[in-house]
This record gives sequence, C-alpha cells and structure tokens, in this order.
Amino acid sequence: MRVSNVTVRKRLVLVLVVGLLIFTVIDVRLGYVQFFLGNWLTDRAKDSWSRNIPFEPERGKIVDRNGIPLATNKSAPSILVVPRQIENPSETAEKLAAVLDASKEEIYRQITKQGSSQWIKPEGRKISHEKAKEIRALGLKGVYVAEDSIRYYPFGNYLSHVLGFAGIDNQGLMGLELEYDKELSGEEGYVRFYADAKGKRMPSIADDYKEPTPGLDLKLTIDTKVQTIIERELDITQATYNPDGIVAIAMNPKNGEILAMTSRPNFDPANFQNVPAEVFNRNLPVWSTYEPGSTFKIITLAAALNEQLVDLDKDTFDDDGAAEVDGARLRCWKRGGHGHQTFLEVVENSCNPGFVELGQRLGTERLFNYIHDFGFGQKTGIDLQGEGRGILFNVKNVGPVELATTAFGQGVSVTPIQQVAAVAAAINGGILYQPYIAKEFIDPETKQVVSRTEPVAKRRVISEETSKQVRYALENVVAKGSGGKAYIDGYRVAGKTGTAQKVKDGKYLENNFIVSFMGFAPADDPQIVVYVAVDNPKGVIQFGGTVAAPIVGNILREVLPAMGVEKRKDQVEKELKWPDTPLIEVPSLVGMKKKDLQGQLVDLKIKTYGKGEKIIEQSPMPGIKVKQGSTIRIYLGD
Repeated sequence: MRVSNVTVRKRLVLVLVVGLLIFTVIDVRLGYVQFFLGNWLTDRAKDSWSRNIPFEPERGKIVDRNGIPLATNKSAPSILVVPRQIENPSETAEKLAAVLDASKEEIYRQITKQGSSQWIKPEGRKISHEKAKEIRALGLKGVYVAEDSIRYYPFGNYLSHVLGFAGIDNQGLMGLELEYDKELSGEEGYVRFYADAKGKRMPSIADDYKEPTPGLDLKLTIDTKVQTIIERELDITQATYNPDGIVAIAMNPKNGEILAMTSRPNFDPANFQNVPAEVFNRNLPVWSTYEPGSTFKIITLAAALNEQLVDLDKDTFDDDGAAEVDGARLRCWKRGGHGHQTFLEVVENSCNPGFVELGQRLGTERLFNYIHDFGFGQKTGIDLQGEGRGILFNVKNVGPVELATTAFGQGVSVTPIQQVAAVAAAINGGILYQPYIAKEFIDPETKQVVSRTEPVAKRRVISEETSKQVRYALENVVAKGSGGKAYIDGYRVAGKTGTAQKVKDGKYLENNFIVSFMGFAPADDPQIVVYVAVDNPKGVIQFGGTVAAPIVGNILREVLPAMGVEKRKDQVEKELKWPDTPLIEVPSLVGMKKKDLQGQLVDLKIKTYGKGEKIIEQSPMPGIKVKQGSTIRIYLGD
C-alpha cells in the first residue's frame, strides 16, 4: 500500500520536531552543566584527585592577667604518608623505622593502609627538627614532613590542674585547655596537591594552599606574682609536714576573680602520662569535699549578726567546756572551756559551745537559708571541670544536734571554692560573686579583645553593716585570738582558723585532721582573700592556727606589697601569747656616730659593715617592727 505524500510530510515534520526537542533538551542540559554546574563538578573532580598535607593551626596561648605566658607552643613536625605514592613499602618502612626508632612491621602496616593519607604514629608525631631533617634527606616518595606543634608549659608543674593539658592532636583534654578548647583550637590549614587514580602527582595542576587560622589567646585572672608566692609556700609546706594533700586559693573578694589556685600533689602537664590518673583528674580546690571545721563559723557569725541576734561587745557567754544538746555533749577544743567571755571573744577563741548558742538563736530554717544563700550545697559555677556540690543535711531531717554541729562546721561537707566564695561575700559588703578564671579572649593577630568575662553578682546575702562587723570580728581573731600566727606588722590581716577531723566509712579518723586558715587583707577594705588547707600534716600538733595560719601569713606578707598595698599603723595591736616575743620598732640611726649607739639598742643586736664613724645606711628601715633580739645591719662611712 502506497503512503501518500501528505502522510510522509507529516511524519518528516514530526521527526523534525522531536529531533529539535531532543536537541533543545540536550543543549539546555549541556548549558546547565557548563554554566551552572561547571565549577561544582570541577571542584568535585579536583576533590577526588586531591591529597592534603595538613598544617595545624597554632593553638591560642594562655597568659596571666599581666601577659606572662603560661601555655604556649613549640614547633614539632609530624610525618604523613600517601600510601599510593610509595613505590617500595618494605624499603620505606625500614628507613623510617631506623630514623624514628620504631618497629619496621608497625610502620609497614601503617604505610600500606587503604586511604588517601596516613599519619605515622605515635613515633612519627611531634618529632624533633633533627629527625625531620633526616627524613627529608632520605627523599622517600609519598613521605611528607608536615608542620605541626606541641603544647609547651614553660613553668612545668606550675598551675597544672588549672591549665590542664592538650593531647597529641593538640586537643584540650583537661582543665582550661578542655574548658575552652573550641576557642583555643583555631582552624586547620593545608597544602593540597593533585594526583591520579594511582596516586601519582598531576604536574599540570598547581598546588593549593590554605593558611591555618590560629586559635584565640586566653588571658586569665591569675596573677603570677601571687601564684608564684603561693606555689613556693606550698612546696615548703610539703617538705616540712609531708601532708596527704594541700589546697590553696586566692581570690579578689570584690569581683570573684581567681588570683591563684594550686594544690598538692601536682604534675607536669607536658608529662601527665607519668602520674596516676587520680592525680591529674582531681583539681582539689574545686573537686574535693570535706568538713570545713571552724572556718564555717564565719557563716554562722554573719547570719546571727545580720539577724541582729547578737552584740559582739555587749553580749556574753559562759563556756564550761561543752554544750549539752538533746543528750549529746558537744565539747569545746579547750579542755575546761574559756569561761566567761563576750561573743567577740567567742569568735576570737573559736569556741564551739558559743557557736552552738548562735545556731540555736538562729534556728534551723534561718541558718540553713543563709547557708544556701552563701552558696553551699550547689556549684559556684567556676569555669573549671569537676566541681563538687558538697553535702548538707536535709532540713527536714535536722534535729537539735545536727543544728548545733552545723553551726560550728561539723557534719556538713563543702568544697574549698565554695568556702572562698562564701567568705568573700561575708567580707566584701555582702554580695556573693561567681568565681571565674578566664578573663579575656584576644585575637593573636590584631591583639584586639574578642570577648571579656564580666563579674557576676549572684545576690546580696548580708547587709554592708553586717559585713563590716564580720571583718571587725575576724581582724580580732588574728590580733588577739587563734589566728595570731597570721599577724603581720603594718597590715590589717583578718581571718579564721579551721580544724576538721577527717571521716572515712562514716567514722572519724583518729589523729587525722584537715587544718585550714581563711585570711584576708586589709581588714577594712579587703583586696585579697587567701585560703589554705593542709590534709593530715605529720610531725606537728594538727591545728589550723599552728599549721595553716603561718602559711597564709607568709603568703600575705609578700603578696600585699606586690599588689601595691601600703603598710599602715592603724591595725589592732597584737595580744602577746606564749611563746610570742614583743615587737620593737626600729629607730632611725642614719646620721648618728658609731660611738653614740651604746645604750640605744638594748633589745637589738648590731652588725656593722664598712669603715668610718658615721652611720650612712641601715636595714631594716626606721619604723619597721622586729622581734626582740633581731639583728640591725648598719653601714658606716665618712
């Protein structure tokens, strides 16, 4: 059957239209791929061809408030291999193993792994520049020396629990290194080269380079002048008493800034693997919990004063050595008691029965409300990991005995940082601040502050007038009471001793105490509060006033001048107790003749230097108070 010309023409038109449609679709698709997907597809192709040699970013430095470096970086190259580019794996493994002091079999296993690239570890990570130079000289194909760095702690064990440490990949693992890892880490850079399916470099495509972005620098509230003095005193304490542990914290009571924090045992962050995990995992100032003992009496005192339940100078108390409470006999530390005393003397003498009386005046609900408001039983919020909460009685279960023991710091469990924050509130005018240690983040290139931590005032706990009375009482503790060994001539030091029997398996241990002292200065305008606790000191009578108070006194004696706090003469006169010797004010000797000294310094010794008849210099300077029998050095000249 013949097909008509019309039908043929229709079919030809149809084929032509379909052809045009197909061509249009192909053309549009090609245009879309070329103009819209071209760059994306090229990038995907280049990704499949690319191999990266990473460049680690420089981790942000950690510095103290004055810019002193506490954690920095040292260059330490690492070895990276591209397995497909290695021509002779056995020979390559043998040569690498010889330089890296590693197992040839283990190196061979790593360089023959499937994958685009592979670090040689652990022996090939963070190696010396000498070894890196040796490996470059071998000219091994597929073996690259990548720029890398290792964390460096210039002061060793110094501030170790606070700083923490970083791992082999420069990731923060503990302390501030972990807490602020994201800010400190920065962004990785790389050199990217291109290779075919067999791993051979493609010379026709240029290498790409992305510069690493360094991490932010972290400035702390820590003051190395304060930290160094405290570290030294703790080393002396460790050598003198061989205690089970020591804790020390210094804080600015006016804003919550931590000025120093340390503990013993400590460790070198660069070699944390060499100490037991319980040593580096436990930052004792924020982690440890124990009965505070008499330092907790500051809270009871503040609460009673704020409720106007006691007048320190007018109200009196008779102490016969124990308080009878609901059939329990709660003893004073002094056998036979302190007798008739004002409540100021109750505080000075750290008299347990006197504080039982204050606790009873307050009652359970009011006392525990104040304890909660001062921050006990809850985390302070300090920016360090592992903070404890402490343990308090459930108010519903508090009977007369529990109320009484809580009032003088027994039967409750607190952390050191809780105590420091609470006492800071008691003496700074009544405001509880959140302690913190990270002050600022700084761009390392522009040196501009990226972010800053502002003090956080949680709440008012007591009135300013109450806080003033607390300071007055605690200054008298140092001048006339149990804290006498923290007394410093020329500085108004205040504080409170603490002696707490340790508990194990629900029982108090015999002759095993945590002795402590909470001190601050100047008493009328506190600039610093220092807390030291010594766990089970050996070879000494275990009292806070005997062991811990002198340590805090030694710390403040050097810290206060370093902070620019000047000496004054308006301090409470020290009440001498055996075996104290009276202090003598050094007279002015400059200008006097040597022969005129006779009779001038009856209670002091003289040591002369130089030649001549006239005194041209002396040490100590006039006005300084020294112990009876001290030596005065004079320098003679014409």
